[in-house]
Amino acid sequence: ASAAARSHIAASWHRSVLKHGLDPNETRAPERMEEHRLRERREEADRFLMVAAPRLDRLFHLVGQSGCAVLLTNAAGVVLDQRMSDSDAPAFEAWGLCAGTDWSEAREGTNGIGTCLTERRRIIIHQGEHFFARNTGMSCIDAPIYGSDGTIVGALDVSSAKADQTEAFNRLIAAQVSNTARAIEEASFRAGYERARIVVADRDGTDTACLLAVDDDDIVIGATREARRVFGLAVSGPIVARPAADILG
Repeated sequence: ASAAARSHIAASWHRSVLKHGLDPNETRAPERMEEHRLRERREEADRFLMVAAPRLDRLFHLVGQSGCAVLLTNAAGVVLDQRMSDSDAPAFEAWGLCAGTDWSEAREGTNGIGTCLTERRRIIIHQGEHFFARNTGMSCIDAPIYGSDGTIVGALDVSSAKADQTEAFNRLIAAQVSNTARAIEEASFRAGYERARIVVADRDGTDTACLLAVDDDDIVIGATREARRVFGLAVSGPIVARPAADILG
C-alpha cells in the first residue's frame, strides 16, 4: 500500500487505476483523432512546430538508425509531429505512436508522454513499466517542454518498440532528449521575444533553459520557467516588469 509513496511508477499506476479507471488488460487501440482535428491542433501550435522542426530532425539523425521514433506532442498529449524511418513506420503506427494519437495518462495510463506531462519531469518508461499490457513491448524516453510564459506546452518523446532495448541505452538517449527539449524551449522563447534582448543566465548544474527577455529600457519583460525559479519570479503567466539590474544584481 505504501509503494506509491516510494515509486513514481507505482504512483502513476495508482492514478491509472483509481483516478482514470483504466484496466491494464484493456485491448482497445489508442485513440487517433480525425485529420481535420489534427490539422486544427497543428495550426494552433504553428510557431512551436516551426521552431521545433529542425531540432527534431537533428535528434532523429542521432537515434533513427537504432529503430527509434521521435515524437512531439502538445500539452494534452496529442502527437503533433513525428520522425521515423519508412521501414519502422508500420510498426510504430500499429502501436499508435504516430501523429494524431492521444497519449495522455488519462487515456493510456502510465506511458512516457502522458506521465511526463502529468508529473512535469523527465522520465523513462521501460517496457513492463507501461500500464497497458499491449504497450509493454515499447520503451519511451520523454522530457517536458515549457513555453515562453512558463506553462508546459508539450513533451518530446523518443520511443522504441525493439524487444532488445536496454535500460542503459535508454539512459544514453535520455541525455539527447533533454538537450533537444532545452534547445526547443530556448528557440521558442527567443521567437516569442524576437524584439527583445535575451540574457542567458545559466547556472551550474542545470540543464534547463535559464533566459531573460529585456526591452530597450533594461526592463525584464519575460523569463523562462527555470529563470522564474532561479530569480523568484511568477511561476507562470505574465511577470511583473522589473529593472534587469534589480534581478541580476
